[in-house]
Amino acid sequence: MIVEKLRLEGCLSLQPRVFKDERGSFFESFNKRDFKEKTGLDINFIQDNQSVSSKGVLRGLHFQKGNKAQAKLVQVVKGRVLDIIVDIRQESKTFGQYLSFELSEQNKIQLFIPKGFAHGFLALEDDTVFSYKCDEYYCKNSEGGIRFDDPLLNIDWQFPEEEIVLSDKDKSLIFFKDLGK
Repeated sequence: MIVEKLRLEGCLSLQPRVFKDERGSFFESFNKRDFKEKTGLDINFIQDNQSVSSKGVLRGLHFQKGNKAQAKLVQVVKGRVLDIIVDIRQESKTFGQYLSFELSEQNKIQLFIPKGFAHGFLALEDDTVFSYKCDEYYCKNSEGGIRFDDPLLNIDWQFPEEEIVLSDKDKSLIFFKDLGK
C-alpha cells in the first residue's frame, strides 16, 4: 500500500497493491497491521457502513461532534464518486478548507479522514456502492452537517446543481458560518 499525506493535516490517501491476471484482480481492502505500520495510526475501526446511490445523489456534508466524532476510512466498491472533505477543526490552520477526490472501483483509492472533518460524496454513476469504516459508533444526537452549496466553502462539485439529488435532511443543513453556534 502506498500512503500519501494530504494538504489537510491528518488526511491520507491510500493506494492498495492490486494483483491482476486473466481471472481478474485481488487486493486487500484493509489490513490493520499494514495500516498501522504505513500510517503510524493505531485506529480501532468498529463499524462498517455501505450505501448504494444513483447518479447525482449527494450525501453530505456530514460529521459527528464531541466525543462521538468519527475517523473514517472510505472507498468506492462499485462505480465512481466525487468525494469531499472539509476541515472543521476551529484550531486548525486549514480550517474551512476542503479537498476533493475522485474515488472509483478502478482506481481503488481510499481516504483516511480524521476526526474533525465534514465529509460528503456525489455519485457519478448509477448503482455506486460506497463503503467506509468508522472508529466510533453512529450517534444521532451527535450528528451535524453543512450545506453542500455553502457560499463560504464554494465547493466545485463538478456536476450540474439542478441534477443533484439531496435527502430532506441534507437540504436543511446549516451554513459553515453557523458552525459552533
